[in-house]
Formats: sequence, C-alpha cells, structure tokens
Amino acid sequence: MRTYIGGHQVVSDTDFVELALGTPVELWLGVEGENEMERAARLDAARDILADNPDLPDRVSQVAAEAIEAFAPELFNVAPLAGPRVRRRQPRRNGVAA
Repeated sequence: MRTYIGGHQVVSDTDFVELALGTPVELWLGVEGENEMERAARLDAARDILADNPDLPDRVSQVAAEAIEAFAPELFNVAPLAGPRVRRRQPRRNGVAA
C-alpha cells in the first residue's frame, strides 16, 4: 500500500514530518559535516521562512506533540493504563487521617 499526501508519495517517517512542516528537516537540524558558510546559508534561509510564516513554530510544536502522543507507548515501551486511578481519601478520625 502506498501513502500519498497532496500528490507526494510518502516513503519514510521523515517524509511525513517534511510534508507536515512544509520544509525539510535538515533545514532546522543541519547536516553532519556542514561548513560555516553552509550553516550560515541554512540559518539565513530558516530565518526567511520564519519571517514569512510566523505561525510555523506553533505548527511544529503541534506536530511534535501529536507525534509524541501517538508514539509514546512505543518510544518508552510502556502500556497505557486501563483508566484514571482515583485515590480515595481515608476518613479523618479526631483530626488525624486513618
């Protein structure tokens, strides 16, 4: 089965992130081995994108929160609880909790 978003075929998790953000991940994280001139150009492009899209940090935060929520059990290898636990208070006797 193939996944398409807006006419683009998604083949990896990175593709999903890039399509959700509208920019390549490397623009924000950098690439290993980039020199100072490449880094300066990348950061300059990032500043231009942020100037044109002031809501982008909020979208990024939303995407990150949704990804954490969706994948947290797998990331931390935990099982969700059956439901919220409610701790009942013990009745007080003579002003002291039982």
